[in-house]
Amino acid sequence: MEQQEYATGAARVAAGRSDGRTGGAGLSATDAVLVVRATAPAAAPVTVIRAAGADAPPDPAPESAAPDSAARPASASPAEPGSPDEPASDAEPVDPAILSPDPGLLRLARWFAEADPGTADDLCAASFGLYPARHFGVPATTPPPDSDPVTAPATAPVTVEPAAEAGAEADAETEVSWWHGPTAHTPALLRAREARPVRGLRRARRDAAALPVVRSGAKPGTPGRHRKPEHSRGAAAGPQDRSAATTAAERRIAARLLLAHPLVTASGPHADGFPLIRRHRDWLTERFDTLLGYRLAVGPWHARLYKAGLGPGATRRLEHPATGAPFTPGGYARLALALALLVDAPEQLPLGRLLDAMGDGDPVAATDPGAPAAPTDPGALAMAFAVLADWQVLADLPADLTDPAAVLTVDRELARAVPAGPPALAADAADLVRRAAEAEPGTAVRRRLAETPAVLAADLTEDQRAWLRDHRHTGPAALADFLGLEVEPRAEGVALLDPAEELTDLALPGVGTAAQAALLLVERLVEEVRPLPGEPTGADVPVPDALIDGVLGDIADEYGLPAGWRRDYLADRTALRRDALDLLHRMGLITPAPRGTRPPGWLLRAPAARYAPAPDLLPAPGTGRHSRPAPAITVPAPAASRAEQPA
Repeated sequence: MEQQEYATGAARVAAGRSDGRTGGAGLSATDAVLVVRATAPAAAPVTVIRAAGADAPPDPAPESAAPDSAARPASASPAEPGSPDEPASDAEPVDPAILSPDPGLLRLARWFAEADPGTADDLCAASFGLYPARHFGVPATTPPPDSDPVTAPATAPVTVEPAAEAGAEADAETEVSWWHGPTAHTPALLRAREARPVRGLRRARRDAAALPVVRSGAKPGTPGRHRKPEHSRGAAAGPQDRSAATTAAERRIAARLLLAHPLVTASGPHADGFPLIRRHRDWLTERFDTLLGYRLAVGPWHARLYKAGLGPGATRRLEHPATGAPFTPGGYARLALALALLVDAPEQLPLGRLLDAMGDGDPVAATDPGAPAAPTDPGALAMAFAVLADWQVLADLPADLTDPAAVLTVDRELARAVPAGPPALAADAADLVRRAAEAEPGTAVRRRLAETPAVLAADLTEDQRAWLRDHRHTGPAALADFLGLEVEPRAEGVALLDPAEELTDLALPGVGTAAQAALLLVERLVEEVRPLPGEPTGADVPVPDALIDGVLGDIADEYGLPAGWRRDYLADRTALRRDALDLLHRMGLITPAPRGTRPPGWLLRAPAARYAPAPDLLPAPGTGRHSRPAPAITVPAPAASRAEQPA
């Protein structure tokens, strides 16, 4: 059978077919590749998406000719002869009686099984690249004059300008520290938030000339039947101006959707945005490749943005799509093992046959029959199947996963689109994580800016710091313009903000007991340990564990019952502490102290000060709790002049 490479190569890799059967991070990424078997030769008369400067020319079809279908015919699989998008093939048919695992994914499954939880999370980001972007939402603001920074909401927004226009003001902003600069603090009484819908296609950011929102059930490019027309403000724009604005809005929507959801299907939850991706696929391919070194593959039924890894400690993990439970190494191993079997599986696959091929779901035993078998974990297997169903690799998943008679529907095309950088050249899991994050300095910094809440200079290598210093205006501004974000430069680094709070998988302020406790905790920790003016303002400040326990206990006593916090959290303060710190860690506001630190604890990061009240840098004298009132001083009246005195 023909071999295909799923690459994240350091050199330019072949783009492959536009139906998404090949993947990779594209330019400036690692050279780790995985050979995955294909069931049909690479000859399909569909749009071929190639990186800018590739050997073959791009698809000459005009953008307006892209089909806007939102549903994939169940009977027309692209891998089958007679499909409208792929001709008949002379490839060897798949034998439904044989399920042969792919060796590369099988090796990956073993690495997952042998990894610790943190390494397994990093390995998932490096090998699949299906993580969403994560950004702060609320821009920092300055309290109005003569107001209490703790109780009064801030109203005057800080001017956040594109780097090319900021000039001297932008230079001044980069001298402001997160510790003492404007904040995004919200008073406790103003934090009530309603539950928000699942984030996806951006629906709020639009102007008078932008494309109306595409709703499910409405044709792309037209509003839904219950939508009222939106009236333009100011002078009416000409047809050319409206067309240019509409194109820019569509491209931004499509780019944000892909960065938030790297795998978009024509029949999935984000199908409304798929026609926009198809329409602007050439432009999106060039921009993602130029700015981030990501490769975009667009086919008739799905679009796949192949992201690179983020390196060790990226705090990205897979979670159960319904419960939010984090994956364990065993869950990752069973996911990779299932994928190893599904890339060549028949379209209709009995569940019993898949379970038999997986054995006990132990990849170590699958690769080494003489090794002792690991204990069976039904929960991990159920989580793996739930994620595969969420990615639409599997359909018709039964409620009872022990029913061998149930028949699964397998989408081999999507199964082959999942791997982004599995291990042909990597020596072990750590080597793969390192290789997947390799890039030239500019690309590496831009990836951090696009994917993480804040980029601190202390976290970068020397050449990356030099690049950020030389491009401190133009580098972030290019990404902000591409993705519709705002730049927040500070002395310690830079952050790209999303005021709509959509281009993120985590929200702070957020809904729920853990999110509310985390926000209150980070506020008080900043007030306790924030460097004073004149003191060195590094990126991190140590926080003792005892201080965290004490502050969290005070918060739970003060807010727990009145705010209606979950009683299980109030009864188990250890669980509340674990989940609150986990959220702050994943948002980049705290980080564990380096190994060997005594006593062990956490480091509070400079961006955490965004969520604390503005510092009172000039407190009134004699107001501290240990201060005593100053004694009254009587000032004598000036003596009268001798000329005025009586003789």
